[in-house]
Amino acid sequence: MEPIRVITSRTVVLPIDNVDTDQIIPARFLKTTSKAGLGASLFSDWRYDSSGKPTPDFPLNRAESRDARILVAGDNFGCGSSREHAPWALHDFGFRAVVSTTIADIFRSNALKNGLLTIVVDKAAHAKLVEHPGALITIDLEAQTIALPDGSKAGFPIDAFARHCLLNGIDQLGYLLSKESAIAEYEDRLRE
Repeated sequence: MEPIRVITSRTVVLPIDNVDTDQIIPARFLKTTSKAGLGASLFSDWRYDSSGKPTPDFPLNRAESRDARILVAGDNFGCGSSREHAPWALHDFGFRAVVSTTIADIFRSNALKNGLLTIVVDKAAHAKLVEHPGALITIDLEAQTIALPDGSKAGFPIDAFARHCLLNGIDQLGYLLSKESAIAEYEDRLRE
């Protein structure tokens, strides 16, 4: 995983409430255990028409959304099943953060473990983001702040362990492996 410290990007706004994981990545795309290529199927049923052509008015298909790394989502984003493919697809598409007023717990856990920062902000801060699609904003994970389009900042909570892992670009296994020498020392002391 690449470390996340500061993300400066234009936003893509998808202000739909209760977007579940089957809408993020439909079940027919879950036959793979590889993360690579899942971004092409992100929001597939909304991004493409019945013939497979991009739907021009869907936010991710607009030219101004190209290379955006921050998704501003509606309330209760990522609800539904616990499929890890949902954060994989968002990350593979290029997103590094999702901002909402609430994010489903299992989705949030899966996202943070896979290098996708999930940010919960209050309704006032969220409204400022929704009202300015494509705004250039900055997320500072170290300071736990998000700079809003009007120049103000909003703070956001994040689990301390998840924050540590994201800042250092490691997953849970990487964290354990970084403690290998301390674990070996402990085991040696136990044997004595």
